[in-house]
Amino acid sequence: MNDAEKPTEKRTEDELGARKPPLMFVLDGISYESIRELEWRGNGELLVLARRTFQQGVAGHVAIRTLRSPSQFMNRRRLVDAVRLAFLLPHPAIAQVHHLKIHQGAPHVIMEYVDGPSLDTVLNLVAMLERPVSPSFALYVTSEIADALHHAHTLRDDQGTPLGIIHRDVSPRNIYLDMHGAVKLTHFGAAYSLMVGREETPHLLLKGDVAYASPEYLRRQHLAPSSDVFSLGLVLVELLIGRHLFNVEDVGEARSLFLRPGEPVPKPEESPSLPFELMRNMIERYRPEDVEKAVRGLPDTLTAIIHKALQKVPAERHSTAAEMSDALRVCLTQMPQPYGRKEAREEVSQLIADASAHRDRLELPQEGIFPEGLEQHELSLRP
Repeated sequence: MNDAEKPTEKRTEDELGARKPPLMFVLDGISYESIRELEWRGNGELLVLARRTFQQGVAGHVAIRTLRSPSQFMNRRRLVDAVRLAFLLPHPAIAQVHHLKIHQGAPHVIMEYVDGPSLDTVLNLVAMLERPVSPSFALYVTSEIADALHHAHTLRDDQGTPLGIIHRDVSPRNIYLDMHGAVKLTHFGAAYSLMVGREETPHLLLKGDVAYASPEYLRRQHLAPSSDVFSLGLVLVELLIGRHLFNVEDVGEARSLFLRPGEPVPKPEESPSLPFELMRNMIERYRPEDVEKAVRGLPDTLTAIIHKALQKVPAERHSTAAEMSDALRVCLTQMPQPYGRKEAREEVSQLIADASAHRDRLELPQEGIFPEGLEQHELSLRP
């Protein structure tokens, strides 16, 4: 018997065992095994890709967000309430939250895994390739998010009482596209709500990415659904022109601050991407003329949507996120070709393919975006 004919079963088992993802914890008889890191955030949060294994076999992928455990009881209560809030948000454009598990003293949020890039990653690819996404892509994504926001804004409890949900962190790092082109809004952990029985999250709590904050947020004034509309307007402009409306790139980290293991964790609950006072000054100084200059050349119907979303006075914006969504969808139907999930998936796939030639000089906020960079055990687990 030559070497090629020798049994290989034992060697294969050993190799598979060596590649077996480490067990994180077991919850209700289901094993959760870590595959790889997806993202570190400036507040010390870690997001990992994991697989769920039932006694009957593997049940697919989830994302697990490991949070810092707040030192104060009120903040721990607020954290639990934020996860409870996320359970109440079933919507096709909102990434679902499944469980909260306290493991080794740290909260772990088990949530839907969105197998695709965040808009933050897309915008990094856009910057590197020096070409913006298509207007149709920008309209499609933001109309989906506006619809999801309206669902959250208008949600009521079992007694019909409005929950008063405001996301407060509508930014590119919290918007994803899955492998089929579906849009998903994530990270309702910064949300404000009037949920009965919940420890109220103060309106003035500084959380989220201030580069996309509304003027009233930055002034520490009352928040409303129109605050999310303003943030989404900033996201829309950035998608259309390939850069932030304000010169945030000139002051350091423009979108996200990522910490690696071993680096000190900031003290605040959320580390903003820009100095708070600096962003507030930018908002106070900007005028409609600045928006007009940035979006010059775009269709009038589209610039009208942007101008309305980015009004400094909340009452002058779209009255609801649904109104903004409807306006965006009308504008999308006026594009030369129909555009939906299939077209979004193809456009993002082309961006990734074009950028892969430069991957050695491109540092993305997400791991595993380029398929050839995945390990064999990761490829075998892809849904």
